[in-house]
Amino acid sequence: MRNNRLQALAALASGIVFGFGLALSGMLNPARVQGFLDVTGAWDPTLAFVLGGAVVVSMAGMWLVKRMRQPVLGDTFHLPPTRGIDRRLIVGSAIFGFGWGLGGFCPGPAVASLSLGLGQTMLFVVFMVAGMVVHDRFVARRAS
Repeated sequence: MRNNRLQALAALASGIVFGFGLALSGMLNPARVQGFLDVTGAWDPTLAFVLGGAVVVSMAGMWLVKRMRQPVLGDTFHLPPTRGIDRRLIVGSAIFGFGWGLGGFCPGPAVASLSLGLGQTMLFVVFMVAGMVVHDRFVARRAS
């Protein structure tokens, strides 16, 4: 029971830090994200530093995970299997990129932006969740 509470507290703290980081970096502003993705127009390269920082933090985290026997608050790590680049990855990445460019949100910032109460954000999240459900019900089951 104590471990479950600590896991929930760690998840809450991580979510709060992640949300503040998204807000401070400008990732909650779809126009800023679209400006970053508009490399042929009025390109705003500042989010490249955010992405670079995320890559460094992720690499450090994976380095630590590979050296630990088990998580601090769990029994095992839940890591995705290592796979090569295949058609599903390329198509999924293209769909993700298209949605990110069109809406100016990816899943993390979209959920964090719900706290702002904007209608466009709510609409984006509804369609994002619908896409996840469709994928889970049809695509993922067919692939397994």
